[in-house]
This record gives sequence, structure tokens and C-alpha cells, in this order.
Amino acid sequence: MTIKAQTSLEGRAIVYCEGAFGTPNGKTAHGLVRFSRRYEILSVLDSRHTGKMAHEILAGVERQIPIQGNLEQALQAAKEAGTPATHVVVGLAPDGGRLPGAARATLQNAIRQGLHIDSGLHDFLTEDPEFAALAEKHNVTLRDVRKPPHRSQLHFFEGKIEEVSCLKVALLGTDSAVGKRTTAWLLVQALEKAGYKAELIGTGQTAWMQGAQYSIVLDSLINDFVAGELEHAAWTAWKEKKPDVLVMEGQGSLMNPAYPGGFEILAATRPDVVILQHAPARETYDGFPQHPMHPLSEQIAVMESLSSKPVVAVTINHEELPHEHIGTLCKTIESTVGRPTLDVILQGPERLVDILQNWLPAQHS
Repeated sequence: MTIKAQTSLEGRAIVYCEGAFGTPNGKTAHGLVRFSRRYEILSVLDSRHTGKMAHEILAGVERQIPIQGNLEQALQAAKEAGTPATHVVVGLAPDGGRLPGAARATLQNAIRQGLHIDSGLHDFLTEDPEFAALAEKHNVTLRDVRKPPHRSQLHFFEGKIEEVSCLKVALLGTDSAVGKRTTAWLLVQALEKAGYKAELIGTGQTAWMQGAQYSIVLDSLINDFVAGELEHAAWTAWKEKKPDVLVMEGQGSLMNPAYPGGFEILAATRPDVVILQHAPARETYDGFPQHPMHPLSEQIAVMESLSSKPVVAVTINHEELPHEHIGTLCKTIESTVGRPTLDVILQGPERLVDILQNWLPAQHS
């Protein structure tokens, strides 16, 4: 089912990310502090970083978002600022998508304070008797973003993706939790700034929380309907918005043993070009130290073989890398794999628009 976002902010949110902000398990929180069309982000909860600002931990955050040690501090600060909170959003993205036991007390306290709870985990709060009863008592809403729609609402692949006449860009990755969604949003914004109409096709819970108007949550769907839901989201965005460009957010990678979602995105959305997000410092797949990363050149070759379409650029995640070395590293990768290479967080995404010029509509050139 294509999930449509509101066109205006739904509320003011505190993001719960205890023990995970600045780590791969905090990627939902990272996305929200960078950008959200759904919430005004007030603060992040992570007692490890109490008193700091989000941009001190995470590169690419421009807004002044404080990190608070507990819910009470966050609520008080929001009230004093004249922006009382309306929501708590679970910003954790742990392997397996389970709600940590330590989070239960904080979320239940938030419900008692009258705050709505949005969660993208696989543990559904709406099906938890304690949470459901507490929410009803305090008249608040629980939303489980990963809860799959009824099968009657799902779409099977039809082939209508062939009707989509605009440029389709797949923003895939060499691993999970590598920055695909962030780069996809930055590309959409750069295209819009350059005068193009662009839509992000969200494929995970964080993109929905950030306000992607056309989204699915790929890893919560029954496998038979994954391709159809991807196709339907892309086709619906094209049909309703008539964009110049659709940017498909990648999921997992082709070769991560637990998250091979890139295969389905290539097959179902049939992109015209691929941009590949890569973390050069990683030696093994995220969460699986026994599985060495396949070489970047091999991953490019596999993607191009599967799709018969070009990988036109490599965008890098600079985790564990000195920022002053990024320029040199990008040039080295570029000479090795023969693809333009850049770090969109540190260097900006504008070069990607230039790279796509051969595929963009001529009237906008």
C-alpha cells in the first residue's frame, strides 16, 4: 500500500534514541534530525550525550537540536521554549527491529503525559496489551509504521512500471545502514533546487517518518507483494505528480546476507540509472563480522549485470574516516572504479545533478 504523508507538519516530536545516537542503530533518529516534513523535531533522548547538540555527534545536521538525558528534561525544555511536545518517535533501528526492554518505561511515561507514540519497530505497540490499554486511558494514538496493511490492500506486480516515462534513479548501497536514504533525500532536494520536479519513493519506516509522500515499508511486506508495492508506489507518484525524476530509496544491499533488498528494487522499479552508496572503511557487512564485504568493483559489476543499466556515481559514507582525507579518497575510488565519487554530506549533492544531465529532460538543461 502506498502511504501518503500529510502536506503539513503533524506535530512536535521528541526522538527516543537511548544508547544509539551516533551509531548504526540510531539511523532513524539520524534521519529525523537531518530532515523531516512530518514533525518539528524538538530534541533527542540519549543519556550518553546529555547536554550536547545533535550536530556535535552527527555530521550534516544544520538545525540546533539538543540531546536530553531523559523525557522529563525534554518535556520541560520544550515547554519553556513555547513548543510543547505532541509526539515521541522511536528513533531506534536495531537488528531485528525489537523494542528494547529499557524503552518500555519511557514510552509508557510519555503516554501518561499525553504524547502520541510513533514506532517503526517490528514489536507492534498497538498489539501490546499494556501499551494499548494505557493509550486508550490517556486518549493518545499509537502508530506502528511497520505494521503491514491487510492483504486486500496490497498490489501484485503488473508491469505498469513500463508506463513511467520520467527518469528513475535507484539510490542503492553496498551495505545496510550506509546512508542511502540521506543521500536520496539530498539528491531530491538538489534536483528541486535546480528546477526539476522530483519525488522520493520511500522504502523504509524512516522515510515515512520524514514525510515521503509515496512510501512502502519493504521489510514488513509479504514477499509475494514486495515487487508490486514498489511498482505501485513509483507508478502512483508518476501518475499523480508528473515528476521529472523519481528517486528510489535503497534497502540493504545486493550482498548483505540478511538484507538483500537491492535485488527487489532493481527488478520492480526498473531504474534508468543507479547511484551507489558505499562506506569505504567497512571491511565486513553490517552486523555480520564473519562476512567480508565484496569489493566495490564487484558490486558495481553485479548491479550493472542485473539491471543492464549504468552505475553513474559512487557516493560515500565517511564513517571512521578523517574528514580532511575525504577529497583524496574520492579521487582514489574514482580512478579505481571509473565512476564519479563524492561525499554528499561534506561536499554537497549538486555534482550528482550534473552527472544526471544526460538523462534529465532537455528543456531543463
